[in-house]
Amino acid sequence: MARRKTQDAADGAGKNDRGPVPKVKGLTIYQRRNKWSFTLYGEPDTLTKKRERHNRGGFGSEWEAFDAAMLLKAKIATGEVVKRLQPATATVDEVMLLWLETIKPVVKPSTYANWTVNYEAYVCPMIGHHRFRDADVLVLNAFYKRLSEEGRRKPDNITAMYHYWKENAHLRDGQGPTSAEIAKACEVTIYAAKAALTKFRRGRVPTPQPPGLARKSIKNIHDMLSLVWVDAIGWGYAVSNATTDAKLPRDPNGRRNRQRQMPWTLDQLTRFLAFAMKDRFAAMWVLEATTGMRRSELAGVDEYRLDREEKLLHVRDTRVVVNGVAVDSDGKSEAGWRTISLDDFTLEVLDLHLEMLTREREEFGEGYHHTGKLFVWPDGRLPHPDTFTRRFNWLVDQAGLPPIELHDMRHVYITLARVLGVNRKILADRVGHANETVTDTIYTDKTTGHDREVADVVAGAIRTALQQAA
Repeated sequence: MARRKTQDAADGAGKNDRGPVPKVKGLTIYQRRNKWSFTLYGEPDTLTKKRERHNRGGFGSEWEAFDAAMLLKAKIATGEVVKRLQPATATVDEVMLLWLETIKPVVKPSTYANWTVNYEAYVCPMIGHHRFRDADVLVLNAFYKRLSEEGRRKPDNITAMYHYWKENAHLRDGQGPTSAEIAKACEVTIYAAKAALTKFRRGRVPTPQPPGLARKSIKNIHDMLSLVWVDAIGWGYAVSNATTDAKLPRDPNGRRNRQRQMPWTLDQLTRFLAFAMKDRFAAMWVLEATTGMRRSELAGVDEYRLDREEKLLHVRDTRVVVNGVAVDSDGKSEAGWRTISLDDFTLEVLDLHLEMLTREREEFGEGYHHTGKLFVWPDGRLPHPDTFTRRFNWLVDQAGLPPIELHDMRHVYITLARVLGVNRKILADRVGHANETVTDTIYTDKTTGHDREVADVVAGAIRTALQQAA
């Protein structure tokens, strides 16, 4: 029968000339008959908060067990040791947790955050209880079908806040609930409630969503599971890849083949730019309108990437939002790394912006934050990407234009370029799509031209419209 040994045992057992074994948090050393064993607990898991337990035995002395435990602890800290599941009984949930823990150091924070959300919202509650080896093609097909019919499970705080605000519109003589009341009722931060309340009062209300997930969202989950199965086979938890033959359901709402409609006309885009030219980030709005860059690319573009002489902009680094925090990244994909031509109109606006930055650096002197980014606050600090979104929304509302999202400006640019007849392959490269098929799937067709011509044609149309509106 096992007899637990205290580290200050009166009989001196387990001691040698090294003295008593030191106490270490999470480590228990004990004696079984004439051998020593230990139990080592790891740090709480990020997702489950459970502590992983490691048991080892057969050591000749207490110090020998201690040394082995310290070596194991060091290997765990460096990632050399991962939890070993039993292949015959390991569940989808257990393998997924192991996979997420393993890939975290090698993927972008935004990618890891998206995969974690997909695991927590969909995989864990729906198929997490299945034994991994039993999760075959039929299980995955049923899983994808359920997602398409009633899979919308991610918390939708903005809709919850809107319903609460609408249902209590009679409060305070028709002014509705305060942001503090919304925050308390919907369990969100006061800042989120304030931002939502501002949007609702300006007419920016959430669009009702169907109960099922879009096919694109299901495919994202499928692509993640494909990677899980590949690694699981290598780890011995599966003998074949069930995702290979799984079938994605057709989009029940016809979204798969739906082409995106242009949210703004050229006239509306012109009205926005005419109003936004007075804004601090006027150069950003013009750059967005004439290149179709993503928000993350605009937030992360470096000043030195702008080649004024060659009229080029090298798109490399990005700033993305992960769990509410702005994080530097290196682009959405390989296609995101690109060099785009700039037109004279955009360069003129950028020149004014650069002159403003130079003046501000001189004014702040040593107090200036030299981040190297193109779009910063007067003291050089970096704005949060969400700040750009809120600022865009405010400008749109002040200009009296139909509400659209900042990302819709990218769609306005691409559709306008197609209408003006630019080459689809060059346009796909210019906006950072993996290939022209992506552009064709979402937008309209028929084009001819080159990158420099694309820059001049689109910006020329915008500039002409601005001059006519002046």
